[in-house]
Amino acid sequence: MARLKYFTSYLITILLVGLYHTAMAQDGTITGKITTAGGKQPLAKASVFLNNATFGTTSADDGTYTLRGVKPGQYQLVVTSVGYQEDVQTIMVSNKTLTLDIDLRQKSMMLREVVIMTDADWKKNYEIFKQDFIGTSENSKKCYVANPRVVSLSYKSSKKTLEAYTDEFLVVENRALGYRVKYMINDFKTDKLNGIVSYEGRALFEQLPGSESQKQKWREKRKEAYYGSAKHFFRSVYSDTFEEDGFIVKPFVREMNPARAPEELIQRKIKQFSTTNRDSANYWINMSNMPKYYHEMLGKEALKLNQFFFKTNDPGIFGMGVNKYMLYVIYTKKHEETNFRDLYRPLDMENFETSVMTFSKPVLYFDMNGRVLQDPPMLEGTWSKAKLAELLPLDYMPGD
Repeated sequence: MARLKYFTSYLITILLVGLYHTAMAQDGTITGKITTAGGKQPLAKASVFLNNATFGTTSADDGTYTLRGVKPGQYQLVVTSVGYQEDVQTIMVSNKTLTLDIDLRQKSMMLREVVIMTDADWKKNYEIFKQDFIGTSENSKKCYVANPRVVSLSYKSSKKTLEAYTDEFLVVENRALGYRVKYMINDFKTDKLNGIVSYEGRALFEQLPGSESQKQKWREKRKEAYYGSAKHFFRSVYSDTFEEDGFIVKPFVREMNPARAPEELIQRKIKQFSTTNRDSANYWINMSNMPKYYHEMLGKEALKLNQFFFKTNDPGIFGMGVNKYMLYVIYTKKHEETNFRDLYRPLDMENFETSVMTFSKPVLYFDMNGRVLQDPPMLEGTWSKAKLAELLPLDYMPGD
């Protein structure tokens, strides 16, 4: 019966998404011309792609480009070329051909901070970066980085932060999911004191070649990565199938522990007293072991759709928001194997996959592809584990 219910929920999701796509025609076309010097000179071999999707090309000798077969939805169209400023435009793809002529401006010389480090230090920092950007899952073990040296790294030991960027695409072959991911990292930061990883950039997905049996394995692994993910959750919310799909959404409130000092101060004091004053060191170690939160309250009743979701006046754009800006999301079709120290979990709750979303603003906006449009939430729990090794393109649908 549970399997039948899951299959029925899956069919409902596919049907709703399919109806939306059919109404808009199942694919669209984007075309135009890339120029420079105020639209006078055509620019050849510029990279033109949809961010975090599988559609990309390069401009022809006359500057023209065409992207065909694009699934309807909102995307970021990205145009890059060496020596020119990146151009990013938010577009909505429908059944009509979208024509966009883009004029690139020459890039002004902006010097980043030069960090000199030994080869050994670079390798040590790169391992930290790889773990926090690509991940440590089984999928990550099948990810091959073709050009690791394009990553520029800077580690600040006093704050235990690692920053990174690239001036060209970092190329990662994900042999677990069957994608070659080209990622331009504009800004990456991992804060080891507070356990926060954040990054921003542009990505293009390409299908890896493989036999039919290999492609079938990739399709199964992609489904495994998709079901229960944040992308799956957002899509099931706007199609109103989140309950059937196995998601339970509850309000969540927490207060910081006033007796616990900031993490940066705690770690600095432990280091300061570790070799000079054992009693003081133990005091700060005990504080480090104190819970971060003084009071946490999880709503008893699950939220209904109209209590946290609404449609906007813009087609394909949706909003989500709750009091205190936090949502507690349980996925009942998978069990969690990781023990998250600071994640609240009721003692009587089965060990389902659980994630907490903390919004930076009262309302979070997302589109029908499951992409957060701006100000992404802070993720804790299951969703915080998903790195590039689990990343799926925006245009992915189960079965692709």
